[in-house]
Amino acid sequence: MLPRKEYLAKLIKKRNNGRVKIITGLRRSGKSVLLFQLYRKYLLSEGIKENQIIALALDVLSNAKYRNPLELDKYIREKTTNTKKQYYVFIDEIQFVAEIQNPYIENKQAKITFIDVVLGLMQIENIDLYITGSNSKMLSSDILTQFRDRGDEIRVFPLSFSEFYESYQGDKRGAWQDYYTYGGMPVITTLETHQEKSKYLRDLFARTYLKDILERYDIKNNDEILTILLDILASSIGSLTNPNKLANTFKSERKIDIGSNTIDKYIKYFEDAFLIQKAVRYDIKGKKYIKTPAKYYYSDTGLRNARLGFRQLEETHIMENVIYNDLIRRGMDVDVGVVEYNTKNSEGNNIRKQLEVDFVVNKGNERYYIQSAMSIAKPEKKEQETASMVRIPDSFRKIVIVKDYLKPWKDEKGIQYIGIEQFLLDETII
Repeated sequence: MLPRKEYLAKLIKKRNNGRVKIITGLRRSGKSVLLFQLYRKYLLSEGIKENQIIALALDVLSNAKYRNPLELDKYIREKTTNTKKQYYVFIDEIQFVAEIQNPYIENKQAKITFIDVVLGLMQIENIDLYITGSNSKMLSSDILTQFRDRGDEIRVFPLSFSEFYESYQGDKRGAWQDYYTYGGMPVITTLETHQEKSKYLRDLFARTYLKDILERYDIKNNDEILTILLDILASSIGSLTNPNKLANTFKSERKIDIGSNTIDKYIKYFEDAFLIQKAVRYDIKGKKYIKTPAKYYYSDTGLRNARLGFRQLEETHIMENVIYNDLIRRGMDVDVGVVEYNTKNSEGNNIRKQLEVDFVVNKGNERYYIQSAMSIAKPEKKEQETASMVRIPDSFRKIVIVKDYLKPWKDEKGIQYIGIEQFLLDETII
């Protein structure tokens, strides 16, 4: 069992803080294991007794009765009657709780949901409440708005490269290639062959992610559109795009007419389910956001590669995706940078050009500019990768992350160079 130390530490820190802990993230990323096994083990080690931990998995048939919100509320209250004890309540797969008619009110619009149960339990002083779920109805980001300022989100990501590396069996030199190929879904670490890993990742899409989205949003006859859109986004990670451009791609390459508004809506569904993440552009000199076009990154590169049948393993784009994911996991705000500058064309006329910085990274008052590059071995390649950075008129740190293993160093312009594995394994390096 993988230790997931980062997330366990977050749960421990938020213990008994009077707020509901809402564990979100991509399905199969390890939320239930974190709560029901790792955190439970910690509580027991701290002297908490078994009867103080009320754990209920609502996807188990024997617990089907408690999918009724009134029965669920009654069950937990009956288990937590001793006011001298502190109870820890874990509700897994809470999206199984049905929405029912309020039996005490004649108005048919009056409903009772799991949200009512959670808000009610939060009023009991000796209950520390934790909820999780594993389909898009629970994983979507809008769930947090239901609790406003009374909930703490703990987002669980697939394994970081550091976690993957620590658990990697065999020659560590192969860890990076396996990670960018198969990603960090925890089960992947237990599988041995390409066929096993490929089948697992493909099945996740077909039987879990797509099924969840189709059911939640009641999408009829458009499952092919969803799969094609996921494939297009997968093949264009690290590239600027927008719904209009994607609609044109459908028409020109697939001979399918679909509106940009529909594409935009489907992309939001993918984002809500944590399948993909959007990075918008930021004009560094103008200090303003450029809403379109944007970049999309897969939350797990193994899932991205499985969408394409492992046919497009362009390490340069996948490396950029991995860096983005790791920055987000570290709690950074990440945008795509744009640097505009004036120059002259071949005819001597003044023109305005744009250069891109892969990532503008903010955390509090700190900012970093990060460029992802396979190699800077040749002077012209180094100049190309740093052309945008040397035109940024501020003193924030500028970093180039390269594929090669190298001792971190700075050039005469103050730009720092770090190897990808060093960056991923040591969060203090920047």
